[in-house]
Amino acid sequence: MSISLASASTSITALRSIRTTPKRSKRSQQARVIGDFSHFGDAVRKDMEFLKKRISKGIGWANQTFRLPQVSKTLDDVLWLRNLEDPRAAELEPCDWPQPSYPGLTGADLLTADLKALEAYANYFYHMLKIWLKPLPEVYNPQDVADYFNCRPHIVGLRLLEVGSCFLSAVIRIRTSRIRKFLRSDLEKDFDGDISQYNFGMILKETVLNLGPTFIKVGQSLSTRPDIIGSDISKALSELHDQIPPFPRSIAMKIIEEELGSPVESFFSFISEEPVAAASFGQVYRGSTLDGSIVAVKVQRPNLRHVVVRDIYILRIGLGLLQKIAKRKSDLRLYADELGKGLVGELDYTLEAANASEFQESHSLFPFIHVPKVFRHLSRKRVLTMEWMVGESPTDLISLSTGSSVDGSSTHLDRQKLDAKWRLLDLVNKGVEATLVQLLETGILHADPHPGNLRYTSSGQIGFLDFGLLCRMERKHQFAMLASIVHIVNGDWQSLVHSLTEMDVVRPGTNTLRVTMDLEDALGEVEFKDGIPDVKFSRVLGKIWSIALKYHFRMPPYYTLVLRSLASLEGLAIAGDPHFKTFEAAYPFVIQKLLTENSVATRKILHSVVFNKKKEFQWQRLSLFLRVGATRKGLQQVIAPKTETTLDYLPNRVGVFDAANLVLRLLRTNNGVVLRRLLMTADGASLIRAFVSKEASFFRHELCRVITDALYQWMCEALGRGIPVTRSSQLRVAGGSDNRELEPSSGLSATIYDYQSFLKDRRLKVIFSKILDPVRRDPVLMLRLCWASFVMLVKASALACQRMLVSLSEAYLGPVLAPKRFAISASNS
Repeated sequence: MSISLASASTSITALRSIRTTPKRSKRSQQARVIGDFSHFGDAVRKDMEFLKKRISKGIGWANQTFRLPQVSKTLDDVLWLRNLEDPRAAELEPCDWPQPSYPGLTGADLLTADLKALEAYANYFYHMLKIWLKPLPEVYNPQDVADYFNCRPHIVGLRLLEVGSCFLSAVIRIRTSRIRKFLRSDLEKDFDGDISQYNFGMILKETVLNLGPTFIKVGQSLSTRPDIIGSDISKALSELHDQIPPFPRSIAMKIIEEELGSPVESFFSFISEEPVAAASFGQVYRGSTLDGSIVAVKVQRPNLRHVVVRDIYILRIGLGLLQKIAKRKSDLRLYADELGKGLVGELDYTLEAANASEFQESHSLFPFIHVPKVFRHLSRKRVLTMEWMVGESPTDLISLSTGSSVDGSSTHLDRQKLDAKWRLLDLVNKGVEATLVQLLETGILHADPHPGNLRYTSSGQIGFLDFGLLCRMERKHQFAMLASIVHIVNGDWQSLVHSLTEMDVVRPGTNTLRVTMDLEDALGEVEFKDGIPDVKFSRVLGKIWSIALKYHFRMPPYYTLVLRSLASLEGLAIAGDPHFKTFEAAYPFVIQKLLTENSVATRKILHSVVFNKKKEFQWQRLSLFLRVGATRKGLQQVIAPKTETTLDYLPNRVGVFDAANLVLRLLRTNNGVVLRRLLMTADGASLIRAFVSKEASFFRHELCRVITDALYQWMCEALGRGIPVTRSSQLRVAGGSDNRELEPSSGLSATIYDYQSFLKDRRLKVIFSKILDPVRRDPVLMLRLCWASFVMLVKASALACQRMLVSLSEAYLGPVLAPKRFAISASNS
């Protein structure tokens, strides 16, 4: 205690020095008297640390001497009545309390009736005794769980007392923090006002940690919903993914031995001393098998099933009381039952191994998605062994991109931050695409897509972890979700409500007209940039949630998972790019699916976008489709086979793929059947009328470039293949904002487009004939089409001739005399 006396004397000296200082204003003296207890506080804190160390040593000695862990386990078994449980107990029929009966008239009859009554009571109590012997069910069933805990009301009562005391302690801490805020100076009050929400989240996080795995799981789910709880609280709760205390290694090794049936050394040559990660339901060790494979060994926490089911039972009771108080028609206990099924399913690691194998098999066609391999012979109900995945977590990438890691010179640090931002954005883009693949392609969704379960590998893949629960979608719900994304982008709120109804989100009997008006009021103010909503997905999500609560929408598991996953990925992307938009990243994938998948549902969605009720083209929406679809790399690979050689000046060389090129190439491929059906369905006159309109000038401009390429290719073939073209000269096409340098190839005979096969395609001849058939009956429209075609042909011929002159000048005048760069104006083409 000498340290304490010395510190106390120091604080007394400090107080004396305060008295001897010159007098200042009355307000500053009061602030010093109230707030300057730092030395005294340090002394008290050091004394408390000293006492904690001594007490912890004493507890450790007591645990070792008196075997307190074994005694605690025995008391826990007695408390839970596990000694009475019989795993082989058979299923029992429900038994009612015996009713009294007095049918006899004589004493003998009454005696007989009493004996029968005693027999009935004996049978009842014998039946109740059997219920006490029945263990906790392996699969969640509300009635079986209720029977189990009805025999153990003391367990429920103690847990309610524990939960109440924890939340009461949290409320007291929040109240006392306001008192401390009142005693601080004005500057500190202003600063505290900014972090009060974060402090509230930290108190909530500590409370959740004290309450155990079930509450931690709920807190992790809430951390991915900043639209509901706020960004500061969400930031505090997000630490639950990384700051969960582990349980001792000795217990983990004992669980492995119990599950695998042999000592750990007979299966693993090495297992790390400390867990590399601790989750709410288990913790992961890095290990090595006997054949040298590096694996991740996931071990479940002890006695976890009883704890989780108990908390779900208490939650179910609470929701039942809330339903009666609020007089709600819907059964709120179903939410607890759904949560219970999911959490209890996660406790069986054999199911998680099967889920991981199914997820890997379903997404094997998508090389950017990586799923670790499962070692089935080393996996049981409480132990899961999987391939060790080497990769960076989103949290690591965020810390690197924000400069949290200091390494070397400032130049190296800046380069490291830029690389981390690029990897983070690549992870998010692939995460968005992986979510859309799960949603629209496979129908199998990862049910817990928080940042702790994602990795970015060195090969540029996105890796998924933790497959305790998968969500499976029906095919009709996939198409309805696809349609809803398209309707949000197009602002078609009535069709959006119809899609939500098909997804079983909108309840039968809901006033859809009022829902449509509310959606239009909430989302109608969203600004659009290049035809795509220029708004954060989390903001749109918040508005949809507010309307969902107002009209009591159903929220299917897959719907909640998709929204939560996209919102979480957008939150990660903002750390690398504050201007990231989820819609901008996701919509090209949607367009590719609509343009390449030939099904009744996708054709119906595409027709609702491109056509109006009169089957007339809506050119603005079509132009948006073509422009956005042209940026999709996957679509470019579909329509540009590997066997086709391209010139160096082809637009996709610089990442730009013209809308006209997209249409012409897609029409000839097998994947162009959707577009060919679309043209066959359209009204030819309306299509030509739209083609010659002012709104289609950009498409005529792109088509003129295509004709120019064809004429230039024909001229090269006509003049011969031996024209030498040096790479020193470049052709610059100036066309509005899309200025590109076209660098000729040394091989002019290389195929740009296979125009001859394009013109000989019988399918395209039939389509064009059907389009032109109604135009022939309208002379004015036919004249406008001929004039527009003539203008395009003249401009394309001029551009092709000018390009040919450039090539001839390089061939015959040489690179020294020939100009190095030519400018061709194509702005009016």
